[in-house]
Amino acid sequence: MIGRFSKILVILLALTALTACGGRFGGLNNEMSDETRAQLIQGGALPDPNRNTIWDLFSNNDDPNVTVEVNRYLWNASLEILDFMPIEAADPFSGVIVFGYGTPPGGGTAYRATVYVTDPALDARSLRVALQSRGGPVSRETQRAVEDAILTRARQIRIREGDL
Repeated sequence: MIGRFSKILVILLALTALTACGGRFGGLNNEMSDETRAQLIQGGALPDPNRNTIWDLFSNNDDPNVTVEVNRYLWNASLEILDFMPIEAADPFSGVIVFGYGTPPGGGTAYRATVYVTDPALDARSLRVALQSRGGPVSRETQRAVEDAILTRARQIRIREGDL
């Protein structure tokens, strides 16, 4: 354990020393084209000159408009299948849609739902539906039927858009 700690300490000290160099390694940056430098920086082979400290390497500075982690087909299918319920809140970045009470066409019981789209994959594991009636939670079979309807509709949308 002490050996592992000392290795980590040596690596951190080496990284700190390299960071203090200002990003210039023996004139290497002056000898390559801008395209090559950009590719090496993007690939992680060269340090990013826009980073200020070593701790910037561990921060998540990704553009949140690019890093959406939910499946759009499941998201849209959830909105279509549960369109009889009013939307109370929706956050496409976390994949949560909260629906208020609504009565399905031809039904007599009002339901509310919370849909969680947890992954970018079009997969049953990426979808969780919490369904409740005014009398309390509904049966697991009813929840499963709603999840299956959303998954089926998501697959139909994907096929229709030709993204197979």
